[in-house]
Amino acid sequence: MSVSVEKKGNEATIKIALTAEEVAKGFVKAVARVNHQVTVPGFRKGKAPRIVLENHVGKEAIKGEAFDILANEQYQKALSDEKLIPVSQPDIKDSKFEEKEPMEVTLTVTLKPEPELGEYKGLEVEKEVKEITDKDVDDAIEQMRTSAAKMVEAKDAVIAKGDFAIIDFAGTVDGKPFAGGEGKGYPLEVGSGSFIPGFEEKLIGKKSGDAVDVDVTFPADYFTKELAGKEAIFKVNIQDVKRRELPELNDEFVTKNSDSKTVEELKKNTKERMTTMAKQQAEAAYEKAMIQKAVDNAKFEVPDVMVNDRVDRMIEELSLNLESRKMNLDMYLKYTGSDIAKLREKEKPVALANVKVDLVLDAIAKAENLQVTEQEAVNEMANIAQEHGASVKEVEKIIKDNNTVGLLLANVLRRKAAQVIMSNAKGAKKDEKAEAKPEEAKK
Repeated sequence: MSVSVEKKGNEATIKIALTAEEVAKGFVKAVARVNHQVTVPGFRKGKAPRIVLENHVGKEAIKGEAFDILANEQYQKALSDEKLIPVSQPDIKDSKFEEKEPMEVTLTVTLKPEPELGEYKGLEVEKEVKEITDKDVDDAIEQMRTSAAKMVEAKDAVIAKGDFAIIDFAGTVDGKPFAGGEGKGYPLEVGSGSFIPGFEEKLIGKKSGDAVDVDVTFPADYFTKELAGKEAIFKVNIQDVKRRELPELNDEFVTKNSDSKTVEELKKNTKERMTTMAKQQAEAAYEKAMIQKAVDNAKFEVPDVMVNDRVDRMIEELSLNLESRKMNLDMYLKYTGSDIAKLREKEKPVALANVKVDLVLDAIAKAENLQVTEQEAVNEMANIAQEHGASVKEVEKIIKDNNTVGLLLANVLRRKAAQVIMSNAKGAKKDEKAEAKPEEAKK
């Protein structure tokens, strides 16, 4: 037996050579495994003679199983011996495999990059905290009033931006109706941009009871290819015009719609909340910028397979999120005028950036010899449980069933690596207790 590994960049070539005797042992294992996987009439499971088993499943099935056993054993051994971390399935480039003959196999696999770290301690980034002004507070309270507004009929009023026109509409292209081009009693907020460009603007100045022909052109990149770039005519009947009636800003409104009792208290509490949120957002942006600086200081290339895998995960997460809101991915793509190929392309830059951050944080964790304690793992599961309204035992079971323990530990390690960057930044406040001498810390 001989196994050689040649690394070039992020790719490894693994050459496996086994003797005829070692190949024979692989076939023995294959026969035993297949025997326990299938039921052969007239024999107890695992007890069928090889010739009977081959007649039942075919010689190629046995040969394929033997190849998988031998190749996988040596592949896993090579990964362990060379401490390689693959990020793709191995690709068979060349193979010579027959029973009673020596085996030769050449595999290639993409490896997890090992970034060459630059400076990640002593970094400096300016932290910018947004100052909350009285206008910001007034705008937030105005939004609260808007959310609590009632829709009232605006008799004899001409439509203005922000009004709701209750319309019937029927569209045609080249004189023919098209799917989705008709609606009854549709509440259209004029100026919302929810209809084809130019449609809403042509309703401004009209009144309840008016009938109007609206000429528009579908965008060239419209999601329905049959309509893209086409001119359309919509016959629109305006049933009604409604406007928001904002409630008066007084103590009664405040008590009913907030945890404050008076207008002045609402302004005070709103400013405090917005100030706290602004500080949290500034802190998050500061940490992100510091980590990005460490990423920018490192040297490495990211394999395409890692980016594509991350895009897969992002789309899967999006799909699950949509399903939780009674939607699905197809509906989302149709609504946004996109398709899966465009969505993947759109997500790639974000996926690449996220993979880079993970790789650099992993490298820092390795350089700093960071470890995850059992208690930290339990705390992580407790946080996940709290976030999803589950028990720690339920989370632990899901993680084990899905074989994602490694991902959980990696997330904890990455946060600890990020803390290394933050605690060693220029101007970072040091933990006085941690830095105290042993005898002082006990006091």
